[in-house]
Amino acid sequence: MSLLVSDVTVGDRPGRAVHVVDGRIAWVGAAVDAPASDRTITGEGALLTPAFVDAHVHATATGLALTGLDLHPSMSLATAMASVADHVGTAKGIVLGTGWDETPWPERRGPTRHDLDAVVGDRPAYLARVDVHSATVSTALLDAVPGIAALSGFSADGRLRLDAHHAARRAAYGAVGADQRRAAQRATLDAAAALGIGSVHEMAGPEVSGADDLTGLLGLAREHPGPLVLGYWGELAERGGLDVVRELGLTGAGGDLFCDGAFGSHTAALSSPYTDRPDTSGALRFESASLVDHLRACTSAGVQAGFHCIGDAAVNQVLDAVGTVVAELGVAAVRTCRHRLEHLEMVDDAAITRMQAWGMVASVQPAFDAAWGGHAGMYVERLGLARAEATNPFADLADTGVALALGSDAPVTPLDPWGGVHAAVDHRTHGSGLRPFDAFDAATHGGWYAARAEHPVGPLAVGAPAHLALWATPETLSAVLAGRARPTCRLLLVDGEPIGDAR
Repeated sequence: MSLLVSDVTVGDRPGRAVHVVDGRIAWVGAAVDAPASDRTITGEGALLTPAFVDAHVHATATGLALTGLDLHPSMSLATAMASVADHVGTAKGIVLGTGWDETPWPERRGPTRHDLDAVVGDRPAYLARVDVHSATVSTALLDAVPGIAALSGFSADGRLRLDAHHAARRAAYGAVGADQRRAAQRATLDAAAALGIGSVHEMAGPEVSGADDLTGLLGLAREHPGPLVLGYWGELAERGGLDVVRELGLTGAGGDLFCDGAFGSHTAALSSPYTDRPDTSGALRFESASLVDHLRACTSAGVQAGFHCIGDAAVNQVLDAVGTVVAELGVAAVRTCRHRLEHLEMVDDAAITRMQAWGMVASVQPAFDAAWGGHAGMYVERLGLARAEATNPFADLADTGVALALGSDAPVTPLDPWGGVHAAVDHRTHGSGLRPFDAFDAATHGGWYAARAEHPVGPLAVGAPAHLALWATPETLSAVLAGRARPTCRLLLVDGEPIGDAR
């Protein structure tokens, strides 16, 4: 079966055409010279690009936010609780919400379980903070988790961090029914397709979403027209993580393997205390020996490992573990695996040099800087100005030769690939942003490179899988990037199959 996408602008060249045969690009050239095809889609001068790859997503939680209680717009504690009250009146079962952020609120605090109980009554409820590394839960949910009061991060006022939060999150999402879960996953895939996202990296794990959730998502993606789903499982090898990767045929063993938490929740592991809470430097979650064991097992098996590490203490702990495995198994074996560091918000020059030497991938979220960077953002409040300005050093990573892949970490920040590209360019710290085409490459080809599945000549080369997006704009790619436009996706092609308006 062949398909011709004709009369399109490819990059900065108008009047082009792309011929697709059996899901792969078979020819690219001037539209007037295009070969015959079984089917033709006329682009009418629209821009054709590689489809985006969102390199860090949590599909079920994103879909639940898209279809349910999204607290990102809340401008105060009062408005957040009003949104919860409205939701309670229309939804059944457990109350799930995400996205609240107390840092700009006039009350200067997040909700407590007493605030929550006042609107949900005796219903179980879980409201995740925007970074999803702490949450407020209702009394009914606390009562449903045996032994939670003995876990680290527990607070009697219902504001949970660390292990107490992980336990509550497992209980909360475990209460979501199969139909609601499937509908949420479908909503995420549909939203991604509408935005020109041809693939998502699902960051699953026992503390994020269970194996059943991941299995269901992978099954849905196979039968539902939309983005490809590449699965990652964040669990140490010593706890059976590699077995899950093998059983489910996943892309990697890691992703959200939580080596620490997040700045907003004061749980990212720092080498010196938080500016606004000098009593804490966050916390490392694993012994270094466990990370070495995990990396050794993954590298020996040729499996990509990945680590959630945000604070500099966590980043350096992981890199020290990688260094140990390099000494044991050799740098070539480690480079082959392209082990990933997720988020990588706080990394210095020495760490960047080690990442480049060992062939590691930086999976980053530019929307974090857009939301929390700048002279008055959350980074400054938590870290102080000097450390805040050094966060998310995309230019340093790129200039040193570290491979970058852009993602959203949805639902932490929304699915918004063009927004992510522009945020990577328009960094809030002068000199830390990417060049426009480098940012676009990191949001497309970078995702495939991060998953060790890139086409060696590039995503628009003959022989590459036809993961393409047609944008409803007559502008060239240079013009779109320069103007910071967010064109509408008219058509998505995944493995050469059209999804959307295929006129």
